[in-house]
Amino acid sequence: MAYDPDNIFAKIIRGEAPCVKVYEDDHTLAFMDVMPQADGHTLVVPKADAESIFDLDVEMTACLMRTTQKVAKAVKKALDCEGLMLAQLNGRAAGQTVSHIHFHVIPRNDGASLGLHGRSMADTKHLEAVAEKIRAALG
Repeated sequence: MAYDPDNIFAKIIRGEAPCVKVYEDDHTLAFMDVMPQADGHTLVVPKADAESIFDLDVEMTACLMRTTQKVAKAVKKALDCEGLMLAQLNGRAAGQTVSHIHFHVIPRNDGASLGLHGRSMADTKHLEAVAEKIRAALG
């Protein structure tokens, strides 16, 4: 898998495709996953052309991790979840489906099943309502 500048996340970053935005700074963007595995499933991406963790420099990796932690804390607070799963996949063999590095921030609760990723689109109005809770928790 090679970096594709026309991947969906690159288009979102450039404003060429819509998203339900949660957070943005000069280096990163966080938005709701449209095919979530759990309510509140959020994606965090760097604004760098990088397919995987191996393509980021140290500074951009630090920015990505800082935002991932910030968003994870907000998701946990906003949704009052018992736990939180972070996932970051590198390459097709690992399950990466979009050729732009990203972290999945997935809220978890005991007894709640994890849905299959990429199976069905979530309702945009619902995603916006959840995103508003997360944005409020960001302060």
